[in-house]
Amino acid sequence: PDITRCGCWAHLRRKFVEAMPAASSNPKGLLTPAQVGRDYCDQLFAAEKKLAELSAEERQKQRLAMEKPMLRAFWCWLEELEQQPLAGNLKKAVQYARKQQPYMENYLLDPRCQISNNLAENAIRPFTVGRKNWLFSDTVKGARASAVIYSLVETAGANGLSERGYLHIVLSNLPSMDFRQHPELLKDLMPWSDYMRSCFEQE
Repeated sequence: PDITRCGCWAHLRRKFVEAMPAASSNPKGLLTPAQVGRDYCDQLFAAEKKLAELSAEERQKQRLAMEKPMLRAFWCWLEELEQQPLAGNLKKAVQYARKQQPYMENYLLDPRCQISNNLAENAIRPFTVGRKNWLFSDTVKGARASAVIYSLVETAGANGLSERGYLHIVLSNLPSMDFRQHPELLKDLMPWSDYMRSCFEQE
Protein backbone atom coordinates (compact mmCIF):
# COMPACT_ATOMS: atom_id res chain seq x y z
CA PRO A 1 0.00 0.00 0.00
CA ASP A 2 2.95 2.37 0.57
CA ILE A 3 4.60 1.55 -2.76
CA THR A 4 4.24 3.86 -5.75
CA ARG A 5 4.96 2.27 -9.09
CA CYS A 6 7.03 4.29 -11.57
CA GLY A 7 6.94 3.57 -15.28
CA CYS A 8 10.13 3.19 -17.31
CA TRP A 9 10.69 5.61 -20.18
CA ALA A 10 13.53 3.47 -21.54
CA HIS A 11 11.09 0.62 -22.10
CA LEU A 12 8.61 2.94 -23.80
CA ARG A 13 11.36 4.39 -25.98
CA ARG A 14 12.34 0.86 -27.02
CA LYS A 15 8.78 0.21 -28.17
CA PHE A 16 8.91 3.20 -30.50
CA VAL A 17 12.37 2.22 -31.78
CA GLU A 18 11.06 -1.25 -32.62
CA ALA A 19 8.25 0.41 -34.59
CA MET A 20 10.61 2.55 -36.67
CA PRO A 21 10.74 1.46 -40.32
CA ALA A 22 14.00 0.44 -41.94
CA ALA A 23 15.74 3.16 -43.95
CA SER A 24 15.02 1.28 -47.17
CA SER A 25 11.27 1.50 -46.57
CA ASN A 26 11.43 5.24 -45.89
CA PRO A 27 13.58 6.55 -48.79
CA LYS A 28 12.43 10.17 -48.42
CA GLY A 29 13.58 10.26 -44.82
CA LEU A 30 10.26 11.62 -43.59
CA LEU A 31 9.76 11.72 -39.84
CA THR A 32 7.49 8.81 -38.93
CA PRO A 33 5.17 8.63 -35.90
CA ALA A 34 7.50 6.07 -34.32
CA GLN A 35 10.43 8.46 -34.69
CA VAL A 36 8.40 11.27 -33.17
CA GLY A 37 7.60 9.07 -30.18
CA ARG A 38 11.26 8.17 -29.78
CA ASP A 39 12.23 11.85 -29.99
CA TYR A 40 9.81 12.75 -27.20
CA CYS A 41 11.51 10.15 -25.01
CA ASP A 42 14.96 11.42 -25.99
CA GLN A 43 13.99 14.96 -24.99
CA LEU A 44 13.04 13.73 -21.52
CA PHE A 45 16.31 11.84 -21.11
CA ALA A 46 18.27 14.90 -22.27
CA ALA A 47 16.47 17.04 -19.70
CA GLU A 48 17.21 14.50 -16.96
CA LYS A 49 20.89 14.52 -17.89
CA LYS A 50 21.04 18.28 -17.40
CA LEU A 51 19.48 17.95 -13.94
CA ALA A 52 21.60 15.05 -12.72
CA GLU A 53 24.05 17.11 -10.65
CA LEU A 54 21.44 19.32 -8.97
CA SER A 55 20.30 18.96 -5.38
CA ALA A 56 17.13 16.95 -4.87
CA GLU A 57 15.12 20.08 -4.11
CA GLU A 58 16.33 21.95 -7.19
CA ARG A 59 15.92 18.87 -9.40
CA GLN A 60 12.30 18.56 -8.32
CA LYS A 61 11.70 22.21 -9.12
CA GLN A 62 13.37 22.02 -12.54
CA ARG A 63 11.67 18.75 -13.42
CA LEU A 64 8.26 20.29 -12.95
CA ALA A 65 9.26 23.38 -14.92
CA MET A 66 11.03 21.61 -17.80
CA GLU A 67 9.56 18.14 -18.09
CA LYS A 68 5.93 18.62 -17.15
CA PRO A 69 5.25 20.56 -20.39
CA MET A 70 7.11 17.88 -22.38
CA LEU A 71 4.93 15.19 -20.86
CA ARG A 72 1.77 17.15 -21.56
CA ALA A 73 2.83 17.57 -25.20
CA PHE A 74 3.62 13.87 -25.51
CA TRP A 75 0.24 12.71 -24.22
CA CYS A 76 -1.58 15.20 -26.47
CA TRP A 77 0.39 13.92 -29.45
CA LEU A 78 -0.38 10.32 -28.49
CA GLU A 79 -4.10 11.10 -28.25
CA GLU A 80 -4.06 12.55 -31.76
CA LEU A 81 -2.10 9.56 -33.05
CA GLU A 82 -4.71 7.18 -31.64
CA GLN A 83 -7.29 8.73 -33.97
CA GLN A 84 -5.38 7.33 -36.96
CA PRO A 85 -5.45 3.71 -38.15
CA LEU A 86 -2.53 1.95 -36.48
CA ALA A 87 -0.98 -1.45 -37.06
CA GLY A 88 2.01 -3.59 -36.22
CA ASN A 89 4.67 -2.45 -33.77
CA LEU A 90 3.46 1.15 -33.82
CA LYS A 91 0.07 0.03 -32.56
CA LYS A 92 1.80 -2.02 -29.85
CA ALA A 93 3.90 0.99 -28.83
CA VAL A 94 0.85 3.24 -28.55
CA GLN A 95 -1.08 0.61 -26.59
CA TYR A 96 1.89 0.12 -24.26
CA ALA A 97 2.17 3.87 -23.67
CA ARG A 98 -1.52 4.18 -22.89
CA LYS A 99 -1.48 1.18 -20.55
CA GLN A 100 1.55 2.54 -18.68
CA GLN A 101 0.33 6.14 -18.59
CA PRO A 102 -0.84 6.02 -14.93
CA TYR A 103 2.75 5.25 -13.89
CA MET A 104 4.86 7.22 -16.37
CA GLU A 105 4.79 10.55 -14.51
CA ASN A 106 5.19 9.17 -10.99
CA TYR A 107 8.93 9.84 -11.08
CA LEU A 108 7.99 13.50 -10.74
CA LEU A 109 6.65 12.82 -7.25
CA ASP A 110 10.10 12.26 -5.74
CA PRO A 111 13.38 13.71 -7.05
CA ARG A 112 15.19 10.53 -6.01
CA CYS A 113 13.19 8.49 -8.52
CA GLN A 114 14.75 7.65 -11.85
CA ILE A 115 13.10 8.19 -15.22
CA SER A 116 13.91 4.58 -16.10
CA ASN A 117 14.93 1.38 -14.36
CA ASN A 118 18.20 1.11 -16.31
CA LEU A 119 20.13 1.35 -13.03
CA ALA A 120 18.35 -1.71 -11.65
CA GLU A 121 18.74 -3.67 -14.88
CA ASN A 122 22.46 -2.91 -15.01
CA ALA A 123 22.82 -4.08 -11.41
CA ILE A 124 21.34 -7.51 -12.14
CA ARG A 125 23.19 -7.99 -15.43
CA PRO A 126 26.18 -9.78 -13.79
CA PHE A 127 23.78 -12.30 -12.30
CA THR A 128 22.10 -12.83 -15.67
CA VAL A 129 25.45 -13.38 -17.38
CA GLY A 130 26.56 -15.78 -14.66
CA ARG A 131 23.29 -17.68 -14.83
CA LYS A 132 24.10 -18.68 -18.39
CA ASN A 133 27.29 -20.29 -17.14
CA TRP A 134 25.85 -22.41 -14.36
CA LEU A 135 22.36 -22.68 -15.92
CA PHE A 136 20.71 -24.47 -13.00
CA SER A 137 20.73 -24.56 -9.21
CA ASP A 138 20.40 -28.05 -7.78
CA THR A 139 17.91 -27.05 -5.10
CA VAL A 140 15.45 -24.29 -4.32
CA LYS A 141 17.49 -23.43 -1.22
CA GLY A 142 20.61 -23.15 -3.34
CA ALA A 143 18.89 -20.82 -5.79
CA ARG A 144 17.62 -18.68 -2.93
CA ALA A 145 21.07 -18.53 -1.32
CA SER A 146 22.61 -17.54 -4.65
CA ALA A 147 20.08 -14.74 -5.10
CA VAL A 148 20.70 -13.46 -1.56
CA ILE A 149 24.48 -13.38 -2.01
CA TYR A 150 24.21 -11.63 -5.36
CA SER A 151 21.84 -9.07 -3.90
CA LEU A 152 24.23 -8.35 -1.02
CA VAL A 153 27.26 -8.09 -3.29
CA GLU A 154 25.61 -5.84 -5.86
CA THR A 155 24.07 -3.60 -3.19
CA ALA A 156 27.45 -3.22 -1.50
CA GLY A 157 29.02 -2.23 -4.81
CA ALA A 158 26.20 0.21 -5.55
CA ASN A 159 26.95 1.90 -2.21
CA GLY A 160 30.63 2.27 -3.01
CA LEU A 161 31.88 -0.51 -0.72
CA SER A 162 34.37 -3.24 -1.42
CA GLU A 163 32.25 -6.35 -1.96
CA ARG A 164 34.84 -8.64 -0.37
CA GLY A 165 35.32 -6.28 2.57
CA TYR A 166 31.56 -5.97 3.08
CA LEU A 167 31.02 -9.74 3.18
CA HIS A 168 33.96 -10.11 5.59
CA ILE A 169 32.39 -7.60 8.01
CA VAL A 170 28.95 -9.20 7.74
CA LEU A 171 30.20 -12.74 8.29
CA SER A 172 32.41 -11.61 11.19
CA ASN A 173 29.53 -9.88 12.96
CA LEU A 174 26.66 -12.31 12.43
CA PRO A 175 27.81 -15.08 14.83
CA SER A 176 27.84 -12.69 17.80
CA MET A 177 24.55 -10.95 17.01
CA ASP A 178 21.29 -12.09 18.55
CA PHE A 179 19.34 -10.95 15.50
CA ARG A 180 16.61 -13.55 16.00
CA GLN A 181 15.56 -11.81 19.20
CA HIS A 182 16.55 -8.36 17.95
CA PRO A 183 16.11 -8.27 14.16
CA GLU A 184 16.58 -4.49 14.22
CA LEU A 185 20.31 -5.16 14.71
CA LEU A 186 20.50 -6.22 11.07
CA LYS A 187 20.03 -2.58 10.05
CA ASP A 188 23.65 -1.96 11.04
CA LEU A 189 24.79 -4.54 8.50
CA MET A 190 23.07 -2.86 5.57
CA PRO A 191 25.61 -1.43 3.07
CA TRP A 192 24.25 2.10 3.55
CA SER A 193 24.31 2.10 7.37
CA ASP A 194 26.46 4.49 9.41
CA TYR A 195 27.96 1.51 11.22
CA MET A 196 29.11 -0.08 7.98
CA ARG A 197 30.61 3.20 6.81
CA SER A 198 32.51 3.54 10.08
CA CYS A 199 33.91 0.01 9.69
CA PHE A 200 35.41 0.89 6.33
CA GLU A 201 36.76 4.20 7.60
CA GLN A 202 38.67 2.36 10.33
CA GLU A 203 40.43 0.12 7.84
